[in-house]
Amino acid sequence: MTTASSTAVPTLIGSVQRALRLLEAVGAHRDGAPAKQLAREAGLPLPTAYHLLRTLTHEGYLRRQNGVFLFGSAAERLVDDGALQNRRSRMTQSLARWRDIIGAPVYCAVYREGEIELIAVADAPAAPAVEEWASFRETGHAHAIGQCLLGQLDERAREDHLDRHPVQPLTPYTVRDKSVLLQRLRSSNPLEPVIERQEYALGTVCAAIPITAGFTAAAMAISVPLDQEEQLLPAIERLRGEVASLLRSFVFSISI
Repeated sequence: MTTASSTAVPTLIGSVQRALRLLEAVGAHRDGAPAKQLAREAGLPLPTAYHLLRTLTHEGYLRRQNGVFLFGSAAERLVDDGALQNRRSRMTQSLARWRDIIGAPVYCAVYREGEIELIAVADAPAAPAVEEWASFRETGHAHAIGQCLLGQLDERAREDHLDRHPVQPLTPYTVRDKSVLLQRLRSSNPLEPVIERQEYALGTVCAAIPITAGFTAAAMAISVPLDQEEQLLPAIERLRGEVASLLRSFVFSISI
């Protein structure tokens, strides 16, 4: 009879355990290892090891090359996804620190594969982020961070982006014409923050600065309520100073 204090024994799948031991054995050899060696190190009979190695290879977790087994693309994706999650976690921590220093929500985005991608936001109940009421990706013409990213592209890439995501008015203050936007981007000073006043959301003003991230166009931005507009430029300059001092640790986080 089982008592309430008994410890439940988990159901374990032996074949999964054996496959994991094989993967661990493969991971111990940078240049791969043959089946017999992997079977010995994993403590498995050779026929069992062969069966599992074939299955793992078929599923893409291993690949066989010159008689040895190495990690395959599926296993590499797991490693890459874990590293990506790590980088994004560190970046979120940095943004949260800057949010607390500046007292305004902080945004980070990159331009990747022809699209604007918001990769992190740090806000707080006392300093909430702008609500994404219209697709952030499709309305780069209307918000500071999008304009900052588009300003870093060459003319052809800008034209291509705006052909796919046409300029359209979101508020009475949104730029309404593609040619006007392009002229604004051409004439902007790359050393000055990009300022946007109520073009994306009424009652909100935003500023963005470009970030050096290898060959990736990247930007950071802050937003404040319209009635606190006088705080916008001092805050974005403070952010620029913080980013400059931590740029080396930041670049590896956003080069993704």
